[in-house]
Amino acid sequence: MPSAKERLRPSRWLRIGIPALLVLIWVGVGSVGGPYFGKVDEVASNDQSSFLPESADATRVAERLPDFLGDEAIPAVLVVTGDGDLTDDQIAEVQTVVDEIAGIEGVLDGVSPPVVSEDGEAVQVFIPIDSSGEVRDVVEEIRALVVEELQAPLEGWVTGPAGFTSDLVKGFLGIDGLLLVVALVAVFVILVIVYRSPLLPILVLMTSTFALTVALLVVWWLAFAGVFVLNGQVQGILFILVIGAATDYALLYVARFREAIGEGEPRWTATLRAWKGSFEPILASGGTVIAGLLILLLSDLATNRALGPIASIGIAFAMLSALTFLPALLALFGRVAFWPFIPKRGLTELPDDFTQPVKGFWPRQARLIARRSRPVWIITTVALLVAALGVTQFKADGVASSDLVLGYSEARDGQEVLAEHFPAGSGSPVYVIVPEGELAAVVTVLEDNDGIDSVSVASEDSLSGQAPVAVEDGEPVFTAVGPPGTPAPTPTTSDGDVLVIATLTDAADSIEAEQTVRELRVAFTEDLGEGVALVGGVTATDVDSNDTSIRDRTVIIPIVLVVILLILMLLLRSVLAPVLLILTVVVSFGSALGVSALVFDYVFQFPGADPAVPLYGFVFLVALGVDYNIFLMSRVREESLVHGTRRGILRGLVATGGVITSAGLVLAATFAALGVIPILFLAQLAFIVAFGVLLDTFVVRSLLVPALSYDIGRAIWWPSKLWRNGPEVRGTATDPRAPAPELVGATHADGDAQPVSRRALRERGRHSDGA
Repeated sequence: MPSAKERLRPSRWLRIGIPALLVLIWVGVGSVGGPYFGKVDEVASNDQSSFLPESADATRVAERLPDFLGDEAIPAVLVVTGDGDLTDDQIAEVQTVVDEIAGIEGVLDGVSPPVVSEDGEAVQVFIPIDSSGEVRDVVEEIRALVVEELQAPLEGWVTGPAGFTSDLVKGFLGIDGLLLVVALVAVFVILVIVYRSPLLPILVLMTSTFALTVALLVVWWLAFAGVFVLNGQVQGILFILVIGAATDYALLYVARFREAIGEGEPRWTATLRAWKGSFEPILASGGTVIAGLLILLLSDLATNRALGPIASIGIAFAMLSALTFLPALLALFGRVAFWPFIPKRGLTELPDDFTQPVKGFWPRQARLIARRSRPVWIITTVALLVAALGVTQFKADGVASSDLVLGYSEARDGQEVLAEHFPAGSGSPVYVIVPEGELAAVVTVLEDNDGIDSVSVASEDSLSGQAPVAVEDGEPVFTAVGPPGTPAPTPTTSDGDVLVIATLTDAADSIEAEQTVRELRVAFTEDLGEGVALVGGVTATDVDSNDTSIRDRTVIIPIVLVVILLILMLLLRSVLAPVLLILTVVVSFGSALGVSALVFDYVFQFPGADPAVPLYGFVFLVALGVDYNIFLMSRVREESLVHGTRRGILRGLVATGGVITSAGLVLAATFAALGVIPILFLAQLAFIVAFGVLLDTFVVRSLLVPALSYDIGRAIWWPSKLWRNGPEVRGTATDPRAPAPELVGATHADGDAQPVSRRALRERGRHSDGA
């Protein structure tokens, strides 16, 4: 007669049919989402002003610019130089090129004639480009035309806001191809080395790529519907985060499945056992990451608010794939997935006497923790705190737009040439919207500021669209631009307001220009009152973005810590353990940021960092670092319920050491892949997170946490029942998973203070001999 277990076991058809159905569902949905990798640019935007809060002055100005300037345009500046003073023939040659540029699709009416510099060695041309079109394509066509048509010694550069936008978009082009290839190849190599199997890495990577494909499908349609703003930065983080997280969750499941297979379980039983053992930690880990990411919804920057739900969608599908698609694949392949090194044993058994040599890296690590727990956690803590001192050198108050692209940038080179012959702020002016009656007061403030080179107003009557303005006897006076006899233009008005256009003496993305904008805002408020004059433009957008980012990290970081702390308390049913775990994560993050600051300053010589860099680094490192805490401590708690706390800590370390190390290497490799994208923000984030994950994996999770927990003992679970009524390691047990009697070293009763050392054993021997 069949046993109860056999009666509950599903039929062979169900054991094959259920996994096969899950695989077919994932493959079907993934095949639909695959083509969307090449369509992301249809719903993406890299316009920085679109990410600002609606209440920001720069946002309000940007929304109203079309009322004064006509079409929604983004200016490009063509600057041309020769080998000295430009001749009339050379200026005429530039004019011919300008006429051809005006005929390019995407270039709006109002292209200026060549404007000769005071030194006579350069000309500049202002080119309005339709911002609703493909800005990069238009700029690249202009650049190609300039190279083709200008004859030596003339040389031209396309710079200005449109030029920088084109270079930035070009930098993100590798996200769809190069970034994914580098990340997937790195993960594959690591998995092959770790598992020494050609098939298992493929199954794990299928789990990750299908999770990303389905997540991208959902994100694309939500962005298309206008639910959130998507840009290249968020897209790159989504790709890396899903690949890394899905692989981590997959490795946790594989570890449980491998353990069951090694103990001789059939593949269906191993699947159920692995699923039950990994469901809670994967759900808790993913839920923690999602909770941390969703706190970004509190941000005032649209790009941060978008990253929260977009990345959360990716994490959700990473969890779903690791708990459905991968179990289905392994249920079908069984132990063959590990070929040629099929596991033949389960969890490595710990010796009873840790004063004797042990075999295996993680058992040796457990022996170190058992015999030297207090020195281990003290030394590691001091080392981490010393590394964290570098945080004082971390400069995260914003960088110039010209420094965002690493490597060659024509816009950056053109900006430098422009600054040699013209006011450096040409092409990227300060815009001020003010009631017409306050125009004279605004012009006076602008003329009195040393950071302003010239002042004009938007005017439909002027051929250039602008009319120079000055103040005489307290009234604004407009200067006609054109041949003698040209009537003085009048400013364009909208709802009683006029647009004042001020050219900066410094480059629009410089610290000096930002200081000028701040001074102007203060002066306008003092002279006209709060909110009367709205200051916008490229520089104002940078100022508002930096200020908002600094506010975001000040508000969001403490909230992330509190939320994750509460989640850990619920998961571990303890107060002390979660508090200590959060402290270790914070110290780890501080160390990663401190080392990164020194590397950025003295190795890479970066000019600084965006204020959002430490915020993103914190969210990812804390959320993902807590992942490894959950992997470790959930297993420790499971083992402690049977073996007692101290032995449970060592068994948990041995059981999870391999998977946490593998997961850490994979996650570090995937984030490091962001470094192939030549964007400063992503390169810095790549290093911070990759280094922080490795630090978390090899130091915090392998040494600090287990050593500190071991030293504290059963009190780590305070005030839960496990603290009050946890099992003592005494007596004999027939259960092979139960503790052995009279254990020495790490396996002593929880009431003992420290393991027995070799010297203590020798002393006991002398006393017994003497007796």
